[in-house]
Amino acid sequence: MFALTVKNMRRSRHRVPLAIDEVEDAFVLPRPLRRAVRFLVSLGSGRINIPAHTGTVSTLVLLAATGLYGMSVGGHTQVVAEATTSAAGFAIEDVKVSGNDETSEIEILQLLGLDGTTSLVALNADAARLKIANLPWVQDVEVRKVYPKAVEVKLKERKAYAIWQHGSELSLIEKDGSVIAPLRDNKFAKLPLFVGRDAETAAASIDDQFAKWPEIRSHVKAFVRVAGRRWDLYLDNGVIIKLPEDNIDGALARLTKLDKDQNLLQRDIAAVDLRIDDRTAIELTPDAAVRRQAAVDARNKALKKAGQDT
Repeated sequence: MFALTVKNMRRSRHRVPLAIDEVEDAFVLPRPLRRAVRFLVSLGSGRINIPAHTGTVSTLVLLAATGLYGMSVGGHTQVVAEATTSAAGFAIEDVKVSGNDETSEIEILQLLGLDGTTSLVALNADAARLKIANLPWVQDVEVRKVYPKAVEVKLKERKAYAIWQHGSELSLIEKDGSVIAPLRDNKFAKLPLFVGRDAETAAASIDDQFAKWPEIRSHVKAFVRVAGRRWDLYLDNGVIIKLPEDNIDGALARLTKLDKDQNLLQRDIAAVDLRIDDRTAIELTPDAAVRRQAAVDARNKALKKAGQDT
């Protein structure tokens, strides 16, 4: 009897019947909002302890975020960063440039944009490298930051192989024919001169074609490209050698033999035409032609007189 009574009392404590109207009027918050409501209730009731100075710190964070946002929108972030890091001891004081024989250090400093207060931290090394790489003589470049106050610039420069004359312009070229820069002074006057259309791209073949004939090449003042197919050689004594389109090696062999046997290139001649394999044509200078004609006339006169005497 006692056990039954207790059981009935427990059951009545856990199950409280609700009227149908009360169930219909009950309001249940969506699950995502329940935690937020509980937090606000706990905060209002004082059950959550807020640390001291939280308001001050939050205000400072808000002001800093507002300032950063304003600098970003106004485009002043870089300026502020430079001023701050420069004042902290990172202002660039030394620039070390190596590998530059033809590239001016002044040009490099200008492209780095240094003004005495430029910060090493704020310097964009990749952007500086791209700018320096566009200089005419630069083949490759490396830009390194050396903390706290130095920048290293290492260059690899292009090599001038010859001078190319196109029209009235003179340019320095690499062996593959790539133009480096306009010729500005006499520093490269000893380089071979290539003249004419496509002469700059055909220049690379000269080394192989004249490998067996260094003596002749040493006297060549200019290689003139004719019709984009063959070369005329302008020697330092004024003689012009007209080479064929093919079999250049055979033509140079003939020229060398004639010069050895008859001292041809030291004579008063204007040109040697080697374009035909089985024939060599010699063109005299105007003075030599006049002298030769005078000699022929004198001989003919002498022969005529001798014939009359007999």
